[in-house]
Amino acid sequence: MSFGKFIVNRVKAFRYAFQGAWLLFGEPSIKVQVFCALVVTLAGFYFNITQTEWILQILAIGLVLGIEGLNTAIEKIADFVHPDFHDLIGEIKDVAAGAVTFAACAAAIIGFIIYVPYFLALLE
Repeated sequence: MSFGKFIVNRVKAFRYAFQGAWLLFGEPSIKVQVFCALVVTLAGFYFNITQTEWILQILAIGLVLGIEGLNTAIEKIADFVHPDFHDLIGEIKDVAAGAVTFAACAAAIIGFIIYVPYFLALLE
């Protein structure tokens, strides 16, 4: 394969990836997660959090959004493979949603660790 074809294929891959990300923005659960990400990002600017806090916050946001995207993909595949109700499909969907819950809880804990001291400082 030539270098030119390699570059063209990478550009196409990025286009498909951004198309998939755009499709995710239509999902209600992603809209909630993006809203939360915007709130904590604005809070980060307001409180002028440290570089390390920004890194942890961005990693937490990326983790939640990424796993939420995988959860959405799993749900769509499950619905495609078996459109009718099935106990095992329901269990698969529940496990995928549980993964999002783990990531969201970890992100919330990171958020509390970062922001509670800033809010307490406002009260002093």
